[in-house]
Amino acid sequence: MGAIFTCSIDDGHPSDMRLADLLERYGLNGTFYVPIVNREGSPVMAPAALRELAGRFEIGSHTYSHQFLTRVDATRAAQEIFWGKHALEDMLGRPVSGFCYPGGRYRRVHLRMVRAAGFAYARTTVNLCLDAGPGRYEMATSCQFYPHGRDVYMRNFASGGRWLHRRRCLAAFLRSSDWRARLYKCFEIAETHNRVFHLWAHTADLDSNNSWSEMENFLSHVSGSVKTSNRLSNRELAERYFIENMKGVL
Repeated sequence: MGAIFTCSIDDGHPSDMRLADLLERYGLNGTFYVPIVNREGSPVMAPAALRELAGRFEIGSHTYSHQFLTRVDATRAAQEIFWGKHALEDMLGRPVSGFCYPGGRYRRVHLRMVRAAGFAYARTTVNLCLDAGPGRYEMATSCQFYPHGRDVYMRNFASGGRWLHRRRCLAAFLRSSDWRARLYKCFEIAETHNRVFHLWAHTADLDSNNSWSEMENFLSHVSGSVKTSNRLSNRELAERYFIENMKGVL
C-alpha cells in the first residue's frame, strides 16, 4: 500500500520547466495544466518548450485563454473548454485527457461540458483532501504550495463540501501558523494512513516568493517516503480511483 503522491502545476508559466527538472531529479510524477494564452497577461510556454515538456510529463488543458468559466455565458464557456483541448492537441500531436478549472471556478453545467469535450477527468482547487475526490470530473487536492493564511483554508473548507473527509487536514492546518509545517503535517497524515497526497502549485508563485528551495526540500522529503509505483500523474490517479468509469475513455 503506502501513500500515493501526485503533483499538478497550473498556468503553463515558463518556470514550469524548472519544476519539471526538480520532479525528474527526485523521481516524482505530476501533470502540467496549460492554457494556450493567458488573458491575464502572464507568459505561457512557447510551443517548442511545451512539446519538450510533454515528452516528460502529462499535459492537461486549462481552457484556451485561462478563462474563469463562471464569468462567461454557456456558449463562451463551452468554446473555451473545446478550443483549449483541441489547440493543445494540435500543438502536441497527441490526445489531451485532463482538464483543470481556472481559479477552481465551475458549475455543474461545466462538468457536463468538460465530459462532452472528450476529457477523461478534471481537477478542481478543493484542498484538504487525502483522496482523489468525489468523482473523475471533480478531482481534489491536498494543499497548494503557497503561504496562505488560515482564513484561506477555512473558506476553502467551507465551500468545498465533503467536510468529514477533509476535517483531519483542516485541524492540522489550524494548529500551525507556518505554511511549511502544515504542508509536511498533511503529507505525514497521508503517509501514516496510506492516503493520497496531491500537491498543486503555480511556478510564478515560486518565483515571486523565492520559495524554490522550500519546494526542492519538500520534493526530496516525499521522494524518500513514497514508493515508485505510487508516484502518479493526475491521469494515473484518476485511473486508479475511477477506473470502472474510465474504461474506453480516450
